[in-house]
Amino acid sequence: MKNFIFISPNFPENYWHFCRELKNNGLNVLGIGDAPYDHLTQDLKDSLNEYYKVGSLENYDEVAGAVQFFINKYGKIDWLESNNEYWLERDARLRTDFGIDSGFKNEDMPRIKYKSNMKAYYANVGIPTARYHLVDTWRNCVDFANTVGYPVIVKPDNGVGASSTYKLNDESELSYFFATKNSCVQYIMEEYIYAEVNSYDAIIDSHGNPIFEIGNVTPMSIMDIVNNADNSIFYIVKELPEDTRRLGRATVKSFGVRSRFVHFEFFRLLKDYEGLGRQGELIGLEVNMRPCGGISPDMMNFSQSTDVYKIWADMIAYDSSLKGIGETAYCAFAGRRDGKNFVMSNEQIMEKYAANMKMSGRVADVLSGAMGNQMFIATFPTKEDMDRFYNDVLACW
Repeated sequence: MKNFIFISPNFPENYWHFCRELKNNGLNVLGIGDAPYDHLTQDLKDSLNEYYKVGSLENYDEVAGAVQFFINKYGKIDWLESNNEYWLERDARLRTDFGIDSGFKNEDMPRIKYKSNMKAYYANVGIPTARYHLVDTWRNCVDFANTVGYPVIVKPDNGVGASSTYKLNDESELSYFFATKNSCVQYIMEEYIYAEVNSYDAIIDSHGNPIFEIGNVTPMSIMDIVNNADNSIFYIVKELPEDTRRLGRATVKSFGVRSRFVHFEFFRLLKDYEGLGRQGELIGLEVNMRPCGGISPDMMNFSQSTDVYKIWADMIAYDSSLKGIGETAYCAFAGRRDGKNFVMSNEQIMEKYAANMKMSGRVADVLSGAMGNQMFIATFPTKEDMDRFYNDVLACW
């Protein structure tokens, strides 16, 4: 029996499904988290063979002690994973320190966590990316901004989501950024690209080949949603566009991805850019070596009539999966922000779209910055139907 350590199996809440499918496939599933055992859902408890509570997942020595405990009790650890962006570097350090062969190690982190380093791997397979400058002196940053033109984007070179990401519209805003930025953080500055984000989401086998592929579209900037406390929308596509599939697969090969669930982001240009591409074409944005966050795996299931939790667990256990897809649809996420005066109440939305609705409810506070406070997830056969849903959900007085 293979031993699988799952870090933080209780967050996001839906990740217990990964553990269940691993256990169903005969793996010994061992959880490490900082939540008391009594606070775990019964579904998660039933999906774990054993759980080790630490005082804090931020404390490496505590987590390492838990790993050593499991090694002493069960023997060699075959897999260690969290499927969570926040813990990618922690996962890699644990694998490196304990000789766990599966997954990324410390030496892999620079190319998959630092946005500036990602660009060379896109370039290796002919995928253009926005021009950039690692933030150093004010003068050099002014020169870069004048070269590419305002606005420019600044964000941590090694960051998660849209945290500490800013759009600077002129030199005065650049000066304010310099006066207030965290001196301990290395920032990257990029030319601003007018585009929508299109993703390539896939489960990759040990040979670097996809056994499941789909994608999503985010018409609104996550940076603007977070910084402006706006509503949030994105959707899983009914069918993956061929250019997204082609660039996604090329990116998998360039980054040397093996045995992972991935979420790669591309810009689909809304206007022509000399040296980058024409309107409608894709350029590289960033790679994320984990599933698209939050409730997205469930949305993939709704969109493709499948079970990505099982496909991922099959990849771990068998390096393949017989689970296919069924009837396909657009799966829309709409996140309403508290405090806005919406035309239709939550109850009216639920009543009108009862036949389409898959999930609804409050968004966890830790995720609400990017996803809003009240979510609706629904499926639609056409984009026109989905657009009408978005108009109803987001309309304000």
